[in-house]
Amino acid sequence: MKRIFLMALAIVMVVALIIGGAVGCAPKPAVEAIVLGAPLSIAYQHSWTADRAIRLAVEEINAKGGVNVGGVMRPFTVEMMDTRDLEPGVPISEALLVVEKLILEKKADFIVGGPVRSEAALAAMDLIAKHKKVSMLSTGVLTPKYHALVAENYDKYKYLFRITGEAVWMVTGEIMPCLFDIGKRYGLNNIFIMIQDVAHARGGGGLIAKLCTKEGWTVAGPEIYPTGSTDYSVGLLKAKKAGAQVLLIWMDHPEVGILLKQWYDMQVPALPFGSIVGPGELPGFWEATEGKGAYTLANVVNAGNAPSECTPLTMKFVNAYKKRWGVGPEGYGSSSSYQVVYTLADAIERAGSIDSDAVVAALEKTDMTGVYGRIRFDPKSHQVIPSLDPAEGAVGTIFQWQEGKQVVVFPPKIATGTIKLPPWMK
Repeated sequence: MKRIFLMALAIVMVVALIIGGAVGCAPKPAVEAIVLGAPLSIAYQHSWTADRAIRLAVEEINAKGGVNVGGVMRPFTVEMMDTRDLEPGVPISEALLVVEKLILEKKADFIVGGPVRSEAALAAMDLIAKHKKVSMLSTGVLTPKYHALVAENYDKYKYLFRITGEAVWMVTGEIMPCLFDIGKRYGLNNIFIMIQDVAHARGGGGLIAKLCTKEGWTVAGPEIYPTGSTDYSVGLLKAKKAGAQVLLIWMDHPEVGILLKQWYDMQVPALPFGSIVGPGELPGFWEATEGKGAYTLANVVNAGNAPSECTPLTMKFVNAYKKRWGVGPEGYGSSSSYQVVYTLADAIERAGSIDSDAVVAALEKTDMTGVYGRIRFDPKSHQVIPSLDPAEGAVGTIFQWQEGKQVVVFPPKIATGTIKLPPWMK
């Protein structure tokens, strides 16, 4: 009995040592991730490419150990939820519910990407501000009202930033200089405007009409189309009858590809200039239209959404996106959504914290070279500072489809070619 007792005691002691050792050697709890909430209308191009770009940046940062937050390396994680705010008939309230779920249920530390529709983003401002979450728009939302409201009520909206372009600069700083250069070079001065029935298109189209009229151009239109329209032949016939030499298109829905096919088939003698041209920005547009998208100009808002040597980081991003997703950047929302993660990581590391007020202060001091130029924010409006020179600010891109390639034609400092006219215009 004594021998059995001693054996049992030995077993108990060994088990105790094993358990004690296991407890003592137990791995430390995993470092808490920094949650990026991404409210996006994922069925639409400018959202799915934003989602891909955000995930690419997160993967790259996490592969290097994450973000240094006061000496602790913390990874990013992405919680994407579909706002459906670009879908016809979906109420803005649905996007607001998504934002609220990201904050309350998914415990998002930051909001990035959207909401994407201007009206939804404006409506979400109060909600985001109430929860004191730093938010940075990187796709959609071209309305200047957004950053104007931040500047007007800074104390309330100081948590809200936009790292991509907005309609006024796009028109006055990029589209009009490019358009007037085309006019001088080829003797064009007659424009027909075709726009989608959404806030940014109505505002942008109206401003272009006003500026063209002021410069002595003949302006016709606007021909306004509901989201999802599938026939543009009547508007194209009107453009032909008006003697239009430039067809100004501001539409982000997929069906704009039909417009350009009809333009080609009808041989409308007007250069298609897409201030926003949805599928015309996609790398597969040439094949999808069987070359009928030739000569289309596409404004993709930020450099890096088409191949160029804007900065040393531009082609690095383009190539990384293509390697990860099997296709090049898919237009507006790509480079800016990739950049938003790196910019936020930079601010968090400088702040040494994810505290909203500390990150806001760091973001206001941001000065870094990004995919599309020098990244800085206006300290009052929190709008990214634009420029035509990547050494001075965030640079846009206008490219033209030529022989199956996206040829950057504006601004001059990053251009890889010059604009060509359709042969039937000659």
